[in-house]
Amino acid sequence: MATLERMDWYDIARTTNWTPQYVPEDELFPAELSGHMDIPMDKWEIYDEPFKQTFPEYVKVQREKDAGAYSVKAALERSKLYENADPGWLSVLKAHYGAIARGEYAASGAEARMVRFAKAPGQRNMATLGMLDEIRHSQMQLFFPHEYVSKDRQFDWAHKALDTNEWAAIAARSMFDDMMMGRSAVEVGLMLTFAFETGFTNMQFLGLAADAAEAGDWTFSSLISSIQTDESRHAQIGGPLIGVLVANGKKAEAQRMVDSAVWRAWKLFSVLTGPTMDYYTPLEHRKQSFKEFMQEWIVAQFERSLLDLGLDKPWYWDIFMREIEDQHHGMHLGVWYWRQTAWWNPAAGVSTAERQWLEEKYPGWNKTWGACWDVITDNLVEGRKELAYPETLPVVCNMCQLPINTTPGAGWQVRDYPHEHDGRLYHFCSEPCRKIFQDEPQRYAGHQSIVDRFLSGEIQPMNLAGALQYMGLAPGESGDDAHNFKWADTIRDERLKKAS
Repeated sequence: MATLERMDWYDIARTTNWTPQYVPEDELFPAELSGHMDIPMDKWEIYDEPFKQTFPEYVKVQREKDAGAYSVKAALERSKLYENADPGWLSVLKAHYGAIARGEYAASGAEARMVRFAKAPGQRNMATLGMLDEIRHSQMQLFFPHEYVSKDRQFDWAHKALDTNEWAAIAARSMFDDMMMGRSAVEVGLMLTFAFETGFTNMQFLGLAADAAEAGDWTFSSLISSIQTDESRHAQIGGPLIGVLVANGKKAEAQRMVDSAVWRAWKLFSVLTGPTMDYYTPLEHRKQSFKEFMQEWIVAQFERSLLDLGLDKPWYWDIFMREIEDQHHGMHLGVWYWRQTAWWNPAAGVSTAERQWLEEKYPGWNKTWGACWDVITDNLVEGRKELAYPETLPVVCNMCQLPINTTPGAGWQVRDYPHEHDGRLYHFCSEPCRKIFQDEPQRYAGHQSIVDRFLSGEIQPMNLAGALQYMGLAPGESGDDAHNFKWADTIRDERLKKAS
């Protein structure tokens, strides 16, 4: 076999289905774990993975990737990035590592479920490599920030975040657990690898890699680029699954899974990626706005992928298109205002020059979100700093676990989408979040949001100090303005100069 070209033997080597003789097929591939939907075994064998890679090839390529990423880190260890980087960029790193690093390790378990229980041999083969990918990603994204822990305790949240009850960690766990920990091999393939990784993971890693290079953080850029090349490969696991399901009359089931995962991923990335691209990244280093990146990587490419594979655009596509214009602005304003409850220091990103950029990228920003920032800015300029801290908690969605918000303006636009189930009233931020709950109430009913826990008395004492303790935010970890309000001082100086 060693003398043959790979494609002369690959299909034979990876077609490992067999007729079981000691146990029934349904015991070998239980429906709850396989997700086979009664599709016969021979139908799954038409699965044809787009990336055909053998294990020796995989090891060789991964070794080269590791050597490249770790070499860059070693070469730049004396660059004093922490001391020289803009504080906003350091917050990008802290938010990313805390939300993603441990999630990557959890993803290895989801890939392992496909390795064991997928009926399609090609899917099992790709997932084996994907499982190894995710372990590598987690190891790297825990190792790289570790050198900063002695300088800044917030970097320790790369390892700590997903073990806490911090509100953003709850939201991240809610989505990751839903896609990865309680799903069948088919559902993992569609929801994690296709919906989440094909669209949103690629967007996160490509966008951050470009911004990191612009910011001069070559270590992070090299790390993220190394990971993204893996993601682009195993993200293709789900595509051929759609073909199998559509060909066997299961289009509606595939559509529902993809619709749910796309929306849940969007909500998390609106609070994670949107603010980092449009507010935290220093203005001179921004390559594209978050909206422009979304339009290129999700609206254009992902939409085309859906249609090419035989699915339709999600039913909420018009709602999604409206939200990419403004949802992340509300998330950013909320995170900054409740910054003490975050494990990073949010950059306000609303200096005079930055507001001009935001107005250019999002026409009308100054009349909507800018009007809110006017109040905050005036309070800071006039020495009323205490008014730039919250006294209450926001209402949180019972699906995405994120604050409910909408674009401010002259009219009353506060939105809530309630739903009563088994005598309990749930509150949702949007029609898609409510519909996801209604489609599978047995999966989501009973969960307590961070605000539900506060109101039930689970958090004691019932004040900010009690909430921070409950969230695991020790002194030195709780967030504050990344630039220590220097942007407000600059605006004060500009106003005094103009008045004189």
